[in-house]
Amino acid sequence: MKAYDIVIIGGGPAGLAAAISAKKAGIESILILERDQELGGILNQCIHNGFGLHIFQEELTGPEYADRYIRQVKALNIEYQLNTMVMEISRDKLVTVMNREEGLFQIQAKAVVLAMGCRERSRGALNIPGFRPAGIFSAGTAQRLVNREGYLPGREVVILGSGDIGLIMARRMTLEGAKVKVVAELMPYSGGLKRNIVQCLDDFGIPLKLSHTVVDIKGKKRLESVTLARVDEKGKPVLGTEEEYSCDTLLLSVGLIPENELSVSMGVEMDSVTSGPRVNESLETSIPGVFACGNVLHVHDLVDFVSEEAALAGKCAALHVLRKEDEGKLAEIFPEEKENIRLVAGEGIRYTVPAVINIGRMEEELKVRFRVGSVYKNAFITVYFDEEEVFRKKKLILAPGEMEEVELTKEKLEEFPRLSQIILRIEEK
Repeated sequence: MKAYDIVIIGGGPAGLAAAISAKKAGIESILILERDQELGGILNQCIHNGFGLHIFQEELTGPEYADRYIRQVKALNIEYQLNTMVMEISRDKLVTVMNREEGLFQIQAKAVVLAMGCRERSRGALNIPGFRPAGIFSAGTAQRLVNREGYLPGREVVILGSGDIGLIMARRMTLEGAKVKVVAELMPYSGGLKRNIVQCLDDFGIPLKLSHTVVDIKGKKRLESVTLARVDEKGKPVLGTEEEYSCDTLLLSVGLIPENELSVSMGVEMDSVTSGPRVNESLETSIPGVFACGNVLHVHDLVDFVSEEAALAGKCAALHVLRKEDEGKLAEIFPEEKENIRLVAGEGIRYTVPAVINIGRMEEELKVRFRVGSVYKNAFITVYFDEEEVFRKKKLILAPGEMEEVELTKEKLEEFPRLSQIILRIEEK
C-alpha cells in the first residue's frame, strides 16, 4: 500500500494551490489525484480573460491562470496522477483509487484535502415539460464543445439562467456567429457578476428577462422552440405571459452543485445551504485531518478567491501532519486551545465560511466569506460579538451573485474572552 502525508482529491485550481501551499509549509510527501487527463480543471475550457486580477495583478485567461500553478507544481516536484478516480475515502483517511494502469488500489494519507470542485445542475432537476430533443445542453458542456472541441452546438440560442457560465456563453456563442435571442432568469435578480452582465449581455444587445422561466419545449428530434413565461413571487408561471422563441439550442445555466459524494460517504458533516462541508477556521471538516476548499466547499465567483482559500487549506493540512509528527512543534505554532465560537448567518446572510472558529488555532487575521440572500441597496454589513456591534460597513449594492467577506482579527477577538457567537447581518438602517 502506498502512503503519503497529504493526499489532495482534485487537480483543479483549488487542488493545485493547496498542494503548493502544503509543500511550502514543509511537507514533502504530497499526492494530487485527478480524474481528468490533465491538471487545471474547469479552467482549461475558460478561454475568456478576467482571471488573476487579485492573485497576479494582471488579467489572464483560464488556461494561462492554470498554467502558472501547474508550472509551480512541477517545479516543486509535487507528485500527481492523472486519469485516476477516487472511489472512496474512509474516516481514517484510507483512499481507495482506480485507474487503467494499476487497477484498484489504496493509499494511506495522514491528511486529506477535498478539492473536487462542482458540477452543473441538469435539466432533470428543473421539471421542464416537453420531449427530450437534441439541442439542450448545460452551459458548461456547450463551453467545452466550442472552446476545446471546436463544435458549434447551434445557431439560434435561448439561455435559461443568468449564472456566470451562462452569461459568458451568451457572448461566446454570439462571437462564433450564433444568434442568442434571450437570457431568462427565474429569480428577480441575476445570479452572475455585474461585470459579466455588462460585458456579455449589454455590450451585445442580448435581452435579460428576470422572473422568467421555460414552461414548454417543442421539437422531437431537434429542438424547435421554447416558451418562456413570467413567474410570480413563489416562482409559479403567470398565465397569459407566455412568449415563444424559435431556436435550435437551449443552454442551461441553472446553478452549480459541489461534488460532495465522497464527503458524504465518509461521514463529513454537511451544510444544508452550501451543500458543502461545515468547516472551522483552518478549513478542517468535522473529521480531523480532512480539509475542504474551493467549489467543493462553497461555490465561488472568482478563481482568485479559490486559490487564496485553498492555500490556507494546504497550509493547515501541513500543520496537522506536523502535529502528528511533533506535538512540541505545533505547540509553538498554536500555544493554546480555546473554546469554539460559532458564526451565525443572521438576517440577510445565507451562510458563512467558516462556520466555527477557535482563536487558539487561527492566524492573526481570518477572512469570513458569505453570500447575501437578496439584492440590497445602500445597506450595511454588520458584525456582532454576541450582542455587541463591532463592525459596520455600508455597501451601495449587495447581490447574491457576488461573494462578500469580512475580516476578523485575533487581537479583536481576544478582547472578548467569553465570546460564544459571532453574528453577521445585513441591516438597511
